[in-house]
Amino acid sequence: MGLFGLGMFTAQRRTKEIGIRKVLGATVVNITAMLAKDCLKLVIISFFIASPVAYYFSHKWLQDFAYRINMPWWIFIIAGIVAAIVALATISFQAIKAAVANPVKSLRTE
Repeated sequence: MGLFGLGMFTAQRRTKEIGIRKVLGATVVNITAMLAKDCLKLVIISFFIASPVAYYFSHKWLQDFAYRINMPWWIFIIAGIVAAIVALATISFQAIKAAVANPVKSLRTE
């Protein structure tokens, strides 16, 4: 829900910019990439902050069990990739909706 709201807020805040870019010839793919890039940066930064913290706490928690296992590093990479895909799908939905809209409606108030 947070990513959906962030995507909707970003698309609404940049409505005039999207309209100007469409009038100047930007494609839907360009506009979607522009809007998704900002949110993906936040997801990647949060991945790099959360991975070491999650590894530390899960390692401490797993040491309390009688049968100990090691936590492989690739689990965190897969979790980061899945998080990025979910974020990209969520943000892209709002970005495509904003990019397909008529630029005349967004620029009419100027």
